[in-house]
Amino acid sequence: MPTLILVRHGRSTANTSGVLAGWTPGVALDDRGAAQAAALPARLAGLPISEVVASPLQRCQETVRPLLDARPGLRSHTDERIGECHYGDWSGRKLAELADEPLMAVVQAHPTAAAFPGGESMRAMQTRAAEAVREWNARVERDHGADAVYLMCSHGDIIKSLVADALGLHLDLFQRISVEPCSITAIRYTRLRPFLVRLGDTGDFASLAPREEPGGEDAPVGGGAGAP
Repeated sequence: MPTLILVRHGRSTANTSGVLAGWTPGVALDDRGAAQAAALPARLAGLPISEVVASPLQRCQETVRPLLDARPGLRSHTDERIGECHYGDWSGRKLAELADEPLMAVVQAHPTAAAFPGGESMRAMQTRAAEAVREWNARVERDHGADAVYLMCSHGDIIKSLVADALGLHLDLFQRISVEPCSITAIRYTRLRPFLVRLGDTGDFASLAPREEPGGEDAPVGGGAGAP
């Protein structure tokens, strides 16, 4: 079965302003995110990518554009099932403000019980994304062979939930996974089991250095802004 390259979109204007974007329209890459996207073709130069599948949201479409420009013959598709979690009434709100919502503790500690007001549950988010991957695995294998490599550009919580699915990790533990903007995660699927072969690889270790303002113990909903 194919190898899936999961790319989180580059850093966005919502990441830097501390807003939970969700499906809010008009959220673009910021200058750093655009630079991260521009570097993606060189980072992936050694991979024979057969197809690109992207979330319909602007920040993901902008992230894959340099790769598609560098490989004019590469087929691109949009799949809403790997779009961001539908955060409903939380969309567009400041993360600092949402930290005081009682639901945030559930999102952090028991996400299988979390459903966003006016949006979707985290269980539904994981289910739709995992179903999309399985369908694309079959399609890519049919069209390009069992050793094919393809790429999906998606969002932090989606990628974390797919990693949890690949590892057989309960969704209640997925907040222990971290994927930074424009990081690369790779999962090789086989008939019996998936293998996680890369996780959140940016090629940059700056995010591991101590920060002047250490992060809290909670996982950043939506994925966070990455290294300063």
